[in-house]
Amino acid sequence: MNTTILIVGGVVIVIVIFALLIVGFRNREEVDPLKERLAEYGGTDELTKNLEDIEMSVPFSERVLIPIATAMASFTTQFTPQETLEKTQRQLVLAGNPSNITPPVFWVMRFVAMAVLGIVLLILFVVTKQKTLYIILGGVGGAALGFFLPQMWLGSKISRRQDEILKALPDALDLMSICVNAGLGFDQAMGKVYEKWDNELALSFGRVIQEIQLGKTRRQALRAMDESMGVSDVTTFIGAIIQADQLGVSISKILNIQADQMRMKRRQRAEQKAQAAPVKMMIPLAIFIFPAIYIVLLGPAMVQIAKMFLEGGGLGF
Repeated sequence: MNTTILIVGGVVIVIVIFALLIVGFRNREEVDPLKERLAEYGGTDELTKNLEDIEMSVPFSERVLIPIATAMASFTTQFTPQETLEKTQRQLVLAGNPSNITPPVFWVMRFVAMAVLGIVLLILFVVTKQKTLYIILGGVGGAALGFFLPQMWLGSKISRRQDEILKALPDALDLMSICVNAGLGFDQAMGKVYEKWDNELALSFGRVIQEIQLGKTRRQALRAMDESMGVSDVTTFIGAIIQADQLGVSISKILNIQADQMRMKRRQRAEQKAQAAPVKMMIPLAIFIFPAIYIVLLGPAMVQIAKMFLEGGGLGF
């Protein structure tokens, strides 16, 4: 067992050293972009002295983890199908681009998590002196779990973001309707939502305004926002706005109608969740609450019955 532990530990150390050497040789001949920018703007000795302080002020993940992940991503991209990368990019967009992760880096995260968790469980089973079959199953199970954990995290990010957008949409449409009725344009109404709130929907409205200012048409910007959310209510709202813009229908009427519909849908979703709550409560009740109640109610009676059998030698028939 000790020999196996030493072999596994040696393999892990060799892999880590090899990865660090690759990163070191890759960046050895490159010019430091931070030093170049400082030289352009000043080039004084004080800036050079403060270079190390500026670099250390950058978070550890951006200084070390992200460059290593990027270097590994450039290698793994060669073996990952383009269709898979495009699907991952779509999921990252729906999740709101967390930490600006690219698809290759995300796949590196999956492979690293697979290797780390698989090796950790393998070593744990070896140390606890389990059977060979259990050791193999533990390593394979840990690798599978590590491979799917980042995907589960990404799925939870998508669900939370879409739920937040669904909750904020009716209130945002009410505010936009008030602004448009007060004399503002549709773009200015979106700007008010962006100024007043700090959630995913408001940030998306702000992105639409910026894209319009950069030269995109309103239709293109709204379609891009719809694709980045994947929420059916947002698709309905954007379709109504684009159709009203094309046909010349009053935007204020469309906003009023959409706000009423979104409030009604939100109330229906709340009622649906309330009706499903008793069914969901049955599982924790059956597992945690009912056994405790049985112990409290039947415990004294069981003690008395046990005493009767032990002291009286049975029921005495």
